[in-house]
Amino acid sequence: MLDRRRHPPGLAFTTWRARDGWDLRAYDWPAPASRGRLLFLGGRGDFAEKYLEAMAHWRGRGWSVTGFDWRGQGGSGRVGRDPLVNHLDSLDPLLDDLAEFVAARPAQVAVAHSMGAHLLLRLLAEKRARFDAAVLSSPMLGLRAGPLGTPAIAALAAAAARTGRGDRRVWEGDAGNVGGRMTSCPERQADKVWWKTNHPQIASGAPSWGWTRAACASIARLRPAALAAVDTRALLLVSRRDPIVSPRAVARAARILPLGQLELLPGRGHELLREADPIRERVLARIDEFLG
Repeated sequence: MLDRRRHPPGLAFTTWRARDGWDLRAYDWPAPASRGRLLFLGGRGDFAEKYLEAMAHWRGRGWSVTGFDWRGQGGSGRVGRDPLVNHLDSLDPLLDDLAEFVAARPAQVAVAHSMGAHLLLRLLAEKRARFDAAVLSSPMLGLRAGPLGTPAIAALAAAAARTGRGDRRVWEGDAGNVGGRMTSCPERQADKVWWKTNHPQIASGAPSWGWTRAACASIARLRPAALAAVDTRALLLVSRRDPIVSPRAVARAARILPLGQLELLPGRGHELLREADPIRERVLARIDEFLG
C-alpha cells in the first residue's frame, strides 16, 4: 500500500530549465512495462506530493508518469514577494513552460486538474498539441466565489490591481478545506497539511489579486471557436456543486469540444483525485475506461 507521506521508490525529481532560464521541479516515475507516457498537471498551489496516490494508480495500470510543479509554486520557485502567495501577472508563461515541456518529453495521454486542466486545454486549442486523449478534472473554465462568477471576480481583481494590490493575497490565512470545498476526505486533506508543514519549501497559500486577474483573462481566451477546433478526445469531470470552478462552464465546453465527454460527479469537492474513496474510485475507473 502506498504511503501518501513518503516519496515512493522509483519516483525521480530533476530540475528542468525553461527557455528563459527558470528552473522547474520535474518528476518521472517509469512503469516497469510501460504502455506509454502519461503527463500529469496539478492546479494552482499544488505540488507533486499531493497526487502520489493517483500517480501510483496510473503507474499500476502501465503508464510511466511525468510532470512538473508550475512556475511560482511547489518546488519551482516563487514569483511574488511572499512565498505563501501564488502571484502571476499572466498565465502565458505557464502555457509556454507547458509547451516546451511537452516538446521535450512527449506523452501519449495527459491528465490535468483545475488550472492545469485549463492550461492543457489552451495548449490543445492554441498550440495545436497532440495527445491520444486528455482528461480534464475540475477544469478552470469559469471561476466561482459564493454568488460571484467570473465577470464579477475579474472586475474585483482589476480594481485591486489598479490600487496597487496586485501582488497582495485575495484572502488572509489558508482557506483550506472549509466545508469540504476541496475534498470530503479528511485524511487526504491532513496529508496535504503534513507535506506543507514538514516541507515548507513546497508550500503556498492564497492566490494574489494579480493571479486572479490573470486567470480570468486566460479563461476569456478559450472562446467557442477555439474549443471547436480541438480535435483531441477529451474527458471533462466536475462535481455538480463545485465551489471553485463553474460546472455550467465545464458542461458548455464539453458540448462544444468535437470529441468531448462530460462526467458529472455528486457532491461539491473540487479535488476529485483526492476525494473520499467512493467518489475517487469512480473518477479513477472512469479515467481508466477513457484511456483504455
